[in-house]
Amino acid sequence: MAAVTIKDVAAEAGVSIATVSNAFSGRKFVSPEVVRRVEEAARTLGYQKNIAASQLRTGRVKVVGVLVPSLADTFFAALVSDLEKLAEADGYQVLVATSGDDAAREAAQLGALLGWKPSGLIAVPCTNAIPDTLRREMVALPVVLVDRIGEEDLPVDTVVVDNHAAGREAAQHVLEKGHREILIAASVAGLRPIAERIRGITDACLAAGVAPRIVELGTDVEEGAARLGAFLAREGHPTAVIATTNVTTLATLTAFAQAGIDMPADVSLVGFDDYAWMTARRVPLSAVRQPISDIAQSAWSCLMTRIGGSADAAVRIVLDAPLQRRNSVGVSRRVLDTA
Repeated sequence: MAAVTIKDVAAEAGVSIATVSNAFSGRKFVSPEVVRRVEEAARTLGYQKNIAASQLRTGRVKVVGVLVPSLADTFFAALVSDLEKLAEADGYQVLVATSGDDAAREAAQLGALLGWKPSGLIAVPCTNAIPDTLRREMVALPVVLVDRIGEEDLPVDTVVVDNHAAGREAAQHVLEKGHREILIAASVAGLRPIAERIRGITDACLAAGVAPRIVELGTDVEEGAARLGAFLAREGHPTAVIATTNVTTLATLTAFAQAGIDMPADVSLVGFDDYAWMTARRVPLSAVRQPISDIAQSAWSCLMTRIGGSADAAVRIVLDAPLQRRNSVGVSRRVLDTA
């Protein structure tokens, strides 16, 4: 069977080939009713738009690249989902790539994304360092960096949350409940967002005369649970744990379940990245809520402004990540024992 062509779509919709081309590309105005007829004809016939051919004609398609470390991490998956919705509303398509928290793979994935000559790029670097490939592109390509940004005074727009304040608020909450044996369940302590959360927790603790301990669990739930389980067996468990990501939150809950640790009777827990599953539990979790929708909206708005030709100075957007207080943090058992 011969492939369906744009000529077939035009005949099915009862319009010219040029009208079909303009309906797909948006280069010239086509009434919404005609666009609907063209799209319906394309669906009926099973026609697939040839993006590559369009790219050759125009030099750049309405495509935006998005690079994140992983889609297994709920935070990054939710961020991509929100960006896709925003892109669709503005008539853009999104190409998504993951670095797997590996610098070499990150460079390869960036090369693949840039090969499409996208209109712009939104990226979460896998380390604190800006990849050389991306740094070179910043000169001409609209780029917005999100979350893991290890440098100051970058020539591109950036969107982050106030990680230090988020960590401090989490620590103050458990301190107010009388906890003095506090463990920080970090993913990778050297990553700037995690380092800032740790610094916020530590600053609040030290101000109260408390020295928190830190254990690195990595970015995999099962591995993190094993690491935490081994730590607890070796060191004994604290009265409160503050997790710094949704992955370390899950790892902590897994380790608790495996060790028969009851929450909050035995150990209190503050999680990070507040999702529906954190409340759909016998004991709802207190958790820091990252404003993912606001992060996506801010990044997308910045990118659209740059694609539109703005040459204004780069902006750094810092959003609040407030603590949601629930039942997973109780009064320290040490306080109860001495009451």
